[in-house]
This record gives sequence, structure tokens and C-alpha cells, in this order.
Amino acid sequence: MPKQRPEPLDDDMAERPSKSQLKREMHALQALGETLIAMQPAERARFPLSDDMLRAIDETARIRSHEGRRRHMQYVGKLIRKEDLAAIQAVFDNIEQEKQQRDHAFHRLEKWRDRLIDEGDPAVEQWLNEHPDTDLQTLRQLIRNARRERDQDKPPTSARKLFKFLRNTAEL
Repeated sequence: MPKQRPEPLDDDMAERPSKSQLKREMHALQALGETLIAMQPAERARFPLSDDMLRAIDETARIRSHEGRRRHMQYVGKLIRKEDLAAIQAVFDNIEQEKQQRDHAFHRLEKWRDRLIDEGDPAVEQWLNEHPDTDLQTLRQLIRNARRERDQDKPPTSARKLFKFLRNTAEL
């Protein structure tokens, strides 16, 4: 006869998360702490972190032993429970949105670079309409060099220079 689990005595016990769920949540918070530790100090400054949390993050750099680092990461996970997780997530979302906007702008510039190399003067005129402060002589020279490299199957050094020139002109 199979064992039967006893019924929960009260409603509080029935609504409590399982021990496995609690462990998953603690591991997720610990991973969040590891992400914050891996960031540069300038990026980390954007987050609303307590002084205790900032001290624990700074202290991580001193720890060399594997076991000591593992215990310290558990401590960081414990401290992060006291932080404002909604505000931290909002900053992460903001960073992700900025990254997506930057990636989108870079893709647009890559398309412009390809158009300028492929189409030539009509694309140059459209570029100049959008960016009238462009140095036309440098732009044409970079396009010419990029075409020559492409036709000779050489590495795209001038195409990279053209991309950097477009990025600087568009101020991205």
C-alpha cells in the first residue's frame, strides 16, 4: 500500500513555496549578485545598492580560494534579498533597451555602408541630405577604397574605416 501524504494542517502551509522553489530563487539571486560583481564600477554605479552590498561586491576581488569565493557568493545572495529588486530589474531593463537601440543604430549604419559601396553617388546624395556636415572628399575616398578591396577580394579594412567614419559623422 503506497504511503499517503498527510494533508496540510492549515492554509499557510499549502500556499508556501516548496523547498526546491526557494532554492531556485536563492540561486537566481546569487546569479544576479555574480552579474553585478562582473560589471565595471561605472556600470554598477547606476544600480540602487546599499552600502553593505557595495562593500561585499568590493570585497569579492580580494577572495582567492574557491571555497571562500563560493561562501562569499552565498553571502552576496543573502544580502541581495534585502535590496530593492524591482529597482535593480528596472536598471537592467534600461541597460538592455539602450543596448538594443545601439545595436539597431549600428545595423542601420552597416546598411548605409553597404549601400554607399554598392550604389555609389545616388546613395552618397541621400547620405548628404541626412548628414550635411559630412566631409565629402573623405567619404568618396573611403567608398572608392572599399570598392577596390571588395573587387580584389582583400580584407575589408577600408569598409571598416568607412563604417567608423559614418559612425563618427552620425555621432553614435
